[in-house]
Amino acid sequence: MKVEMIKLRKLYNTLFPQYIDYLRKELSGSGRVLDLGCGRNSPIFFCSILYSVGVEMFEPYLEESKKKGIHNEYIKADIRKIEFKPKSFDAVVALDVLEHLTKEEGLILVKKMENWARKKVIIFTPNGYLWQNGYDNNPLQEHKSGWSVEELEKLGFKVVGINGWRKLRGYRATIKYKPNFLWYRISDLTQKITYYYPKLAFQLFAIKEIQE
Repeated sequence: MKVEMIKLRKLYNTLFPQYIDYLRKELSGSGRVLDLGCGRNSPIFFCSILYSVGVEMFEPYLEESKKKGIHNEYIKADIRKIEFKPKSFDAVVALDVLEHLTKEEGLILVKKMENWARKKVIIFTPNGYLWQNGYDNNPLQEHKSGWSVEELEKLGFKVVGINGWRKLRGYRATIKYKPNFLWYRISDLTQKITYYYPKLAFQLFAIKEIQE
């Protein structure tokens, strides 16, 4: 029974890929990856990369990530102030990060990411402004900006839609309707459309290839 369930789950994930599946594909074969604002549960853990560096300012998250062994190296620092040499990493990612910065801070960070990356920059962020206060006694969790498909495309990113139709989800990406199991499945179905029409999606997955 357990084997059959695993097979069904694999088939489901093949038919309806999740955000982590797209990230894993984009980072496949990467050497050094920089994970800005890595938090405590970075999806980098599920990706096949040789070496990753996690940067996090909130110490409880940093320590939790260390215990899980998600990254090879950790730096406690403010991502708005940290600096690296140009082309230090194959890929630089900011996953659920830009929305925690002001628009000006975010634009500056994106430019730095492009400078630090040899091959690509990856951003994952809500589609537009999504209110969120601080939680976990972490004021850094507050959302300060929203990013649109048009803004990211103007910065040179290819943008796809993630997590289905935006009207199905709310605070912290949770499904608004019950029963949750049913509406999560409906959200996955809508993902087949919103991937290609990111303006309709709840979250945006943006990739920029860097010309060496």
